[in-house]
Amino acid sequence: MIENKMKDLVKQINKAAYEYHTLDQPSITDQEYDRLIQLLEQYEKDYPEYIQNDSPLKRVGGTILEGFEKANHKVPMLSLSNVFNEEEVVNFVTRIKKDIDHLELVCELKIDGLAMSLTYENGMLVRAATRGDGVTGEDVTTNIKTIKTIPLKLSKPIDIEVRGEVYMSKSAFDKLNIDKKKNGEQIFANPRNAAAGSVRQLDSKITAKRELDFIAYSLINNEDLSINNHYDAMMFLEELGFKVNPKIILIRSEKELIEHINKIIPIRDSLNYEIDGIVIKVNKFSEQQKLGFTEKTPRWATAFKFPAEEVSTKLLDIVFTVGRTGQITPNAVLEPVRVSGSLVSRATLHNEDNVIKKDIRINDMVLIRKAGDVIPEVIRSIKEKRDINSKEFKMITNCPVCDSVLIKKEVAYFCVNPDCDAKNIEKLSHFVSRDAMNIEGLGERIIEDFYNLGYLKTIPDIYSLINHKEELKNLEGFGNKSIENLMFEIDKSKNQSFEKLLFGLGIPQIGKKTAKTLAKYFNNIDSIMEAKYEELVEIRDVGPIIAKNIIEYFEDQNNVATINILKKIGINMQLETNSADNKLEDLTFVITGKLSKYSRDEATKIIEDNGGKVSGSVSSKTDYLLLGEDGGSKKVAAEKLGIKIINENDFEKMVK
Repeated sequence: MIENKMKDLVKQINKAAYEYHTLDQPSITDQEYDRLIQLLEQYEKDYPEYIQNDSPLKRVGGTILEGFEKANHKVPMLSLSNVFNEEEVVNFVTRIKKDIDHLELVCELKIDGLAMSLTYENGMLVRAATRGDGVTGEDVTTNIKTIKTIPLKLSKPIDIEVRGEVYMSKSAFDKLNIDKKKNGEQIFANPRNAAAGSVRQLDSKITAKRELDFIAYSLINNEDLSINNHYDAMMFLEELGFKVNPKIILIRSEKELIEHINKIIPIRDSLNYEIDGIVIKVNKFSEQQKLGFTEKTPRWATAFKFPAEEVSTKLLDIVFTVGRTGQITPNAVLEPVRVSGSLVSRATLHNEDNVIKKDIRINDMVLIRKAGDVIPEVIRSIKEKRDINSKEFKMITNCPVCDSVLIKKEVAYFCVNPDCDAKNIEKLSHFVSRDAMNIEGLGERIIEDFYNLGYLKTIPDIYSLINHKEELKNLEGFGNKSIENLMFEIDKSKNQSFEKLLFGLGIPQIGKKTAKTLAKYFNNIDSIMEAKYEELVEIRDVGPIIAKNIIEYFEDQNNVATINILKKIGINMQLETNSADNKLEDLTFVITGKLSKYSRDEATKIIEDNGGKVSGSVSSKTDYLLLGEDGGSKKVAAEKLGIKIINENDFEKMVK
């Protein structure tokens, strides 16, 4: 039968591709592989009704997308804590040894790419999602199917979620940039940016040409597969057809761990992929559950980040930028130089005192450093190489944008002109950012364009953009659909949570955590506006400086006017509580097994609406395990730790 012939052909080609791309052990020649591909192409052309879901021809791309759908992660994709030196590594090991019997760690190279979650049902790839904010990412399945080291069909018909890193090898990166230069296109700064940009292409054919790669580093539903530790999970993923890092290693002592780190540091540049550290994980899943999580990171894992790379280059000029609070920052303009995988042409000089203390001058050779995602900074001037034409630093006295006279507060200079364009653009960008009102479609470049066109000058103007719909249609990149999407996002932000609005207002030194504390303490904007210094200063996470900033912010009548306009527009200005008495406040739940009355997302929302928290694993800090059918290892862990186990009926009694 033709269908069986096509199935066999797909099987042969996928096996050959796996041996070539994943194992690096080709079993057939390139010519033989090409012949099989041509044969399959002909079959699929003649008999499209028999095209297989795991056909390798699906990897060539060709689908054009209008945009990416949102994808929610059932288990959040958390980031890792970092350690930067031997002492911090030892402290991490010492801390975890207090809660586990025998030290057994797994070390993997931390590839610098784009985190990806892959979902398989009955062994077939059904969804690929980016990390996003850890809770919600983007569905990029169509593009991910073009990556040859991601199996479309597993060797076993099972349901699993696998996480790993999409990356671009150094050789593929160099090849891509050579092609871009030939075509007169802007080159990518580093392989990570190239990988991220390739995954988010709306034309999957472009993604297919970019030679992306994938390495798996986590199996999420291990409890369903009776796998007890991370190392075995990685070996199992290899059996299923995934590529895992060949330098994965088991470690059983602090000494071994330090030795391993010191072996990797000198060879990192010889690898064909960028790495920015080594991930260290407790191996046994039962011990991971026991150690649990902080609010943002697992306690059972960390990432050793390589020492900051320092390189020298020439400082060509010093320019000044204006932040949203009006703070003026001197920045070094540098001869472009590659640092930690990125091409750097700017670096911060922090403030006037820092530049004078280090005697940094224009035309000096300087040492710059970049660690992780931190903005590059100038460490020092290399005085022994000082140019005779070097120019001493001189702080400006007027704003570089609006020419207003600057005022010095402590070590920094500020522009206090309320109409300064640079300040206003920065304020608008901050207000719409992801951690604030999260208005997608209003990036920094678009805000600057809208500001210069006169559509946006103040925060309330964002909610009047609907009056400029016709003008927007004349701008490049703004079709009917993108305008409608933008209007939807703006309207949706009116119901954003109160703490996000509070953060978005840009009160100096109020970060996300402090905004949340203030929102919970005062419940609404009017209470904060009426608060006295003596009350504010006593609140946790506030203190004298932030209390003073809050008082000064609401004493400014321009800010009060903004708040009043936002009220009239209908922006949410109070803490929403769905429960009168927060029945589950300060209680931590873990949900396991299949619930009959709710989805996990629904149960999670009920818990959070009633003031509780949901964790992904059982630990000594868990208060309740909500148990559905087939609870697995979490039930066992809860019983061992004496955690109270409840069913759905018990749960309903608690919240009703």
